[in-house]
Amino acid sequence: MTSSERAGTPVGAGTGPRSTSDAAPRPGPGPDRGRWTAVLRRWPTALALGLAVVTLGGGDDPAAVVASVAEILLLLPLLYLVVAKLRSRRASWPTLAVLIVSFAVLRIAEVVTPAAAVAAAALVVLVWGAVDGQLRGSGVFRAQALGMIGFGALALAGLTADPDAGRYLVAAGWLLHGVWDFVHLRLGKVVARSYAEWCGVLDILIAAGLLLMF
Repeated sequence: MTSSERAGTPVGAGTGPRSTSDAAPRPGPGPDRGRWTAVLRRWPTALALGLAVVTLGGGDDPAAVVASVAEILLLLPLLYLVVAKLRSRRASWPTLAVLIVSFAVLRIAEVVTPAAAVAAAALVVLVWGAVDGQLRGSGVFRAQALGMIGFGALALAGLTADPDAGRYLVAAGWLLHGVWDFVHLRLGKVVARSYAEWCGVLDILIAAGLLLMF
């Protein structure tokens, strides 16, 4: 028996590779890199800031701006309704792209008003949900149906009311939809988190702009 064995120390102890806990710690990301990473994660907020400036600065006629954002307000609950029907949060941004392109085409063609087109699309989705049973069986889809009705009513009321009252109605619609977005962001339901953040920030900015800029 060797002296190491008599001392109770295994042969070769201390000669093998060092354990992970004994290894020197790897340097973490520097403060600048961490700061930029945090900024990049807030890209939906930055996108909302830029779009809010473009949306509210797009004309000199306050009544025209109110009418425009009232029509856009109709798209927001429609997107939630469509994504809830598809049951795919990943469909949030593609659905937004389709709605924006369709809205732009309708505005250019002037064949049918965007408000009428949105109402027709919402009716189609609601009938679809009723036929396949989702309207009865899914509380999430029912909530989005109620949201479509409520926010749609505010937007349509803003379009038909006199300009001053319409401004407050549309601002209320945007503000309430901002709350709607942040609730969904908190819960992590229906739409993608990046979309909920973007839409929530945009909604609050548009509401504030309607109330403060005119």
